[in-house]
Amino acid sequence: MPKTLFTRWHGLHTVWTFAFMLVSSALLYLLHWLLGTAALFLCGFLAYYTITAEKAFRKEMNEYVATLSHRIKKASSDVMHELPIGILLYNEERAVEWHNPFVAEMLAKESVIGYPVVELFPALKSKKEKDGKHEVVIGAKTYQVIVKAGERLLFFTDISAYTGLTKRYEEEKLAIGILMLDNLDEATQGMDDQSRSVMLAKVTGHITEWAAENGVFLRRTASDKYLLMMSQKTLRKLEQTKFDLLDDVRDITADYKLPLTISVGVGTGADGLVEMGQLAQMGLDIALGRGGDQVAVRHGQRVTFYGGRSNAVEKRTRVRARVIAHALRDLIRDSDKVVIMGHKIPDMDSIGAAVGVLKAVQAVGKEGYIVLEGVNPSIYRLMELIGADERLNRWFISPEQALHITTQRSLAVVVDTHKASMATESKVLGLTNRVVVVDHHRRGEEFIDDAMLVYLEPYASSTCELVSELLQYISEHIEMEPLEATALLAGIVVDTKSFSLRTGARTFEAASFLRRNGADSGLVQKLLQEDLEQYMKKAEIIKQTEVIHEHIALAATEPGRKYSQLLIAQVADTLLNMKGILASFVICERTDGLIGISARSFGQINVQVIMERLGGGGHLTNAAVQLEGSIEEAEERLKQVLQEMEEEGLFE
Repeated sequence: MPKTLFTRWHGLHTVWTFAFMLVSSALLYLLHWLLGTAALFLCGFLAYYTITAEKAFRKEMNEYVATLSHRIKKASSDVMHELPIGILLYNEERAVEWHNPFVAEMLAKESVIGYPVVELFPALKSKKEKDGKHEVVIGAKTYQVIVKAGERLLFFTDISAYTGLTKRYEEEKLAIGILMLDNLDEATQGMDDQSRSVMLAKVTGHITEWAAENGVFLRRTASDKYLLMMSQKTLRKLEQTKFDLLDDVRDITADYKLPLTISVGVGTGADGLVEMGQLAQMGLDIALGRGGDQVAVRHGQRVTFYGGRSNAVEKRTRVRARVIAHALRDLIRDSDKVVIMGHKIPDMDSIGAAVGVLKAVQAVGKEGYIVLEGVNPSIYRLMELIGADERLNRWFISPEQALHITTQRSLAVVVDTHKASMATESKVLGLTNRVVVVDHHRRGEEFIDDAMLVYLEPYASSTCELVSELLQYISEHIEMEPLEATALLAGIVVDTKSFSLRTGARTFEAASFLRRNGADSGLVQKLLQEDLEQYMKKAEIIKQTEVIHEHIALAATEPGRKYSQLLIAQVADTLLNMKGILASFVICERTDGLIGISARSFGQINVQVIMERLGGGGHLTNAAVQLEGSIEEAEERLKQVLQEMEEEGLFE
């Protein structure tokens, strides 16, 4: 019980005891005076003893309490000084009022009383009124800071060991990769056994040395494929070098007729080995789909690309085209109807490829429909001819009609794009799980999910070239109308700039097949003619051109003037023909309100990578992007990306 209450209780108890003893003594005195006197004497003695003992007890108690209080204060002080945490108290002006020795030792100062908190800990400047946990780095150590703004207190805990352990754990986490020789068969075709062995020995030896130098576990799983295992620390090191193994392998085999290139897919960030291996395979598929000679590092859904400076190597065999054609024919036969669509704002390649697929569908004996959202200047003349041809025009439908007729048994064929967001009517893809993709663009991060058949060949000049080859295997005796063959040829001519860019032997073979089936090259030239007004608009844009980074032409139009995407692309092509220009970029406001950037190059500068950093894509020599905002903002972003790439040495 409390001290005062105990004292009162003890005093009352003593009074009643002595009162009882006095009464007893008086009664004894009445009985016999001698007994009463003795009792009274005894009562006096007990009273004296009790009072003396009480005084001694109180004196000892006071001394004990005083000693205990001193010991508690001393222990409290010792604890505050010896605690393995720092405690700092600051005033309303955020200046230090008091701290324990831990803080002084942490800051390597005898005392920091009077110092502003933000001067001692700049990292807490933006968190001055917020409670919570934060981290600060002082010297080689990391501390966790608990802020108690209401009490104006800071608590510091040394978490350097935990931080170091976490860092080591992150660095030692596993990453799995798959390395593949892209074009082994093409590069060694025609070689004798000795030359083939020498070249493979050089490449294999260098890959093995590279793995040993960088701490990468390497195991050959096939004649053209390797399994890679590495830590996160090693992966970051390789990313910093931009995977220079790509350039090394290409340089080693540069003296041969066809240099050998490699592609690598790396999976990381997954919880299990199986999932990580799947990410590595998906990364390799993307790298190969983009033309090879590059590395795709897949961290969950995020993909980072390295390399890709060379054009995709043209396949010399048509085996894949024949296999794809037969598979496509079987899918068409098993479908109730076929819905064909290109990309939004279609061009000659998109329409021509769609017409070619329609011909394949009709050759198999099924109904096919081409989804067209509207006519733009790039296809206006071709659509005029198609509109005059009742037999062909009847198979063109609107996106609304496509949604109405599509069933689960319908086959959706997407041409000239592999991105669902770019398809003419992406909702159609959700109505059926039977989807085919035919495209010649380098594969990007976005891809149509769960396609049953994918024919994506970045080496091809155009989608029309791929479709022309497929037609030759769909039916042995296919008969094409002149307008159908002309539409396919027009797509090839436009994408190759009249057979001057990205043109291989198979491009001419496809054009030859179309000419034999009635394609009119003269009509193609008429379709591509431009009028004087368009030519004057091109001249207006070209006047705004400036040359940056010595060999890059950049034209940005004045705000408020709108141009078609076709015109923007034509200006980029024109600028590329100027002396000393290796790449051209044209920034204009499009008729739909977006800011369009068209990029062209001869191959020394990878415009695809530049456009991908802005959110677009395309080919190594031909790419584009559409942005929101103003022309000034788009120009600033483009120049920033170009500066970053020059600093990374990608313009060399």
